[in-house]
Amino acid sequence: MALSIMSERHGRVMVSRLVGEFDQQSAVLVRDTLEQAILVESIDHLVLNLSGLTFMDSTGIGVLLGRYKQITQRGGRIVVCGLSPTIARLFELSGLSKIMIIAPSEEDALQVLGVA
Repeated sequence: MALSIMSERHGRVMVSRLVGEFDQQSAVLVRDTLEQAILVESIDHLVLNLSGLTFMDSTGIGVLLGRYKQITQRGGRIVVCGLSPTIARLFELSGLSKIMIIAPSEEDALQVLGVA
């Protein structure tokens, strides 16, 4: 299943919803979409809603880690929400759960950033 990204802006916060499989095939799409938001559209914070992900591999972890570095270098934060048990376990094993803020829902993620 291909990956799709739906994004919306809330001031300087971008909410991106990923649906499908986040793997080597879709990594470029995710990386380019998020980089565009960060660099060109001057987004300071990202909310990544992963509730629609059916699969994620190490390539996806690498893309998220790269965006984490970009955002934090700008003084921003990434909040991830909607993790399935499988994706949550991947975050735990990779160490992403130690550096990224994880919220149960998109609404909670926006509250963490003071938007909702």
